[in-house]
Amino acid sequence: MAQVKPKILVTGGAGYIGSHAVLALKNTGYGIVVLDNLEYGHQELVERLQVELVVGDLSDRTLLDKLFATHNFVAVMHFAAYIAVGESVSDPAKYYRNNVAGTMTLLEAMMAANVKKLVFASTCSIYGMPKQVPMTEEHPQNPINPYAITKWMVERMLADFDRAYDLQSVVFRFFNASGANPQGLLGEDHNPETHLIPLVLLTALGKRESISILGTDYSTPDGTCLRDYIHVSDLADAHVLGLEYLLQGGKSDVFNLGNGNGFSVRQVIETAQQVTGQEIKVVECDRRSGDPTILVGSSDKAQKVLGWRPQYSELSQIIKDAWQWHQQRHHS
Repeated sequence: MAQVKPKILVTGGAGYIGSHAVLALKNTGYGIVVLDNLEYGHQELVERLQVELVVGDLSDRTLLDKLFATHNFVAVMHFAAYIAVGESVSDPAKYYRNNVAGTMTLLEAMMAANVKKLVFASTCSIYGMPKQVPMTEEHPQNPINPYAITKWMVERMLADFDRAYDLQSVVFRFFNASGANPQGLLGEDHNPETHLIPLVLLTALGKRESISILGTDYSTPDGTCLRDYIHVSDLADAHVLGLEYLLQGGKSDVFNLGNGNGFSVRQVIETAQQVTGQEIKVVECDRRSGDPTILVGSSDKAQKVLGWRPQYSELSQIIKDAWQWHQQRHHS
């Protein structure tokens, strides 16, 4: 058994990406406490990982102070954000309160406890409509919905906190998190589900009638949007590397996490049909306003600075792992 490394607080660690990061931390030997309000997280995933779960909210400063006083944390990994773009448009207050004000409360509690290292899960959405592809970290930032704006605001806060208070952070802007733990331990389970791969697989399972393709007249080889799908286990590994970079004295920095390849909506559906052996009914619809034709990121910087190497970049592998998870999750 490896020597136990220091303790990390993981906010939102009962969610999709957070739970995979917890597993990666555990496999690397870190002590972990998960803080999650379980509004969207799953308690049984944390129990499966056999780490401590504290049920509570980012905005509860008293609870945060108690946590920092009880545990000798060396860093925080922060995943506790609301992520549904549509909901952020219809209920922006919820997003500003949790994603921005909640993060502010967390940062103040960290400062009070002299914990000055944070790994933050941001999003490629802060770039807005792509001006060039693949997108690098220098791409202009133009977030176009409240969800993306809240992530952008936290990034600005972190830059200011570094300058003023010497709080170091690694920010990961990731593209489309997808797939599931290859051993079937963890996976994606959102309610409502808005992500393409699980929606396609739920259709294959007979839980949905059909999958809608939103727009077939884009200037791509098959007329459908191209997106950068990144395996969630690769994302989790990057977060551990980002943490270790900070613990070894690395300066605050920002990294894209993507596959570097774009896969079209039709490619996702066709690959899912091959993996599942199921016919998947498709309904072709009009474009959704605001959807970029191509969203693909460059992860060269993360590979160069952090030594990150995606292990699961094949679309078929991503879908195979997700399929294994969804079959088990939905008992079909």
